[in-house]
Amino acid sequence: MFTQRFLRNRKGVRLEAEERARLDSAISEVRSLPARTTIVRAGQEVVESTLLLEGIMSRYIDDNQGLRQLVGVQVPGDFVDLHGYPLKVLDHDVATMTAVTVAIVPHQQLDAITAEMPELARKLWFSTLLDASIHRAWLFRLGRLDALGRVAHFLCETNARLMYAGLSDGQRFVLGITQADIAEICGLTSIHVNRVMRQLREENLCVVRSSLVDILDPERLIARAQFDPAYLYLDKPPALGQPPA
Repeated sequence: MFTQRFLRNRKGVRLEAEERARLDSAISEVRSLPARTTIVRAGQEVVESTLLLEGIMSRYIDDNQGLRQLVGVQVPGDFVDLHGYPLKVLDHDVATMTAVTVAIVPHQQLDAITAEMPELARKLWFSTLLDASIHRAWLFRLGRLDALGRVAHFLCETNARLMYAGLSDGQRFVLGITQADIAEICGLTSIHVNRVMRQLREENLCVVRSSLVDILDPERLIARAQFDPAYLYLDKPPALGQPPA
């Protein structure tokens, strides 16, 4: 079932078996794409939406010099560009960060789901509102936290999201992106991120080796990040450092 991770364990939202089956039937194809591939350009008309099955994707905006600011990171189970369904065009680009597998849902199928299953349509709407909630947390992170706090917050958020996708044990997960990517996520330079990573390691909070993240002290890392997972609308958040049941 392609949609097994979509809205998994989200507060107040549960996809019934027939709803997952209907979403699966709406998928027109499954694609494998390499890392660093742009799949939607800002201003381009979109006629399909993308459900991320494996890998990491991003939404980003380039400035006048071509420098990139990441405005969203998507993990398995996310509908990457579902908001493109009502908007028809996006104000940002969508790209892969790692090699990915995605499921394609034509907007004609979303039209049919909206007409046939209004409760499922409401749950799809919940997904877009969840994206907005995460975006607000990113604004808080960039506006109020120092460099170490920003990186710590991003790592805590990613750990929580991957736990609920079944891809983290609560303290260790694979994050196949670069320090340059983290810099663009956190509004820092790559050199600054390198210093932060060293500080996290020296304070025995977290170690990032290549693509593997080890959270050494979840409670202290969460405190340093001022991380409150409420904005992720997780159902029964687990104890610190422990995966969901």
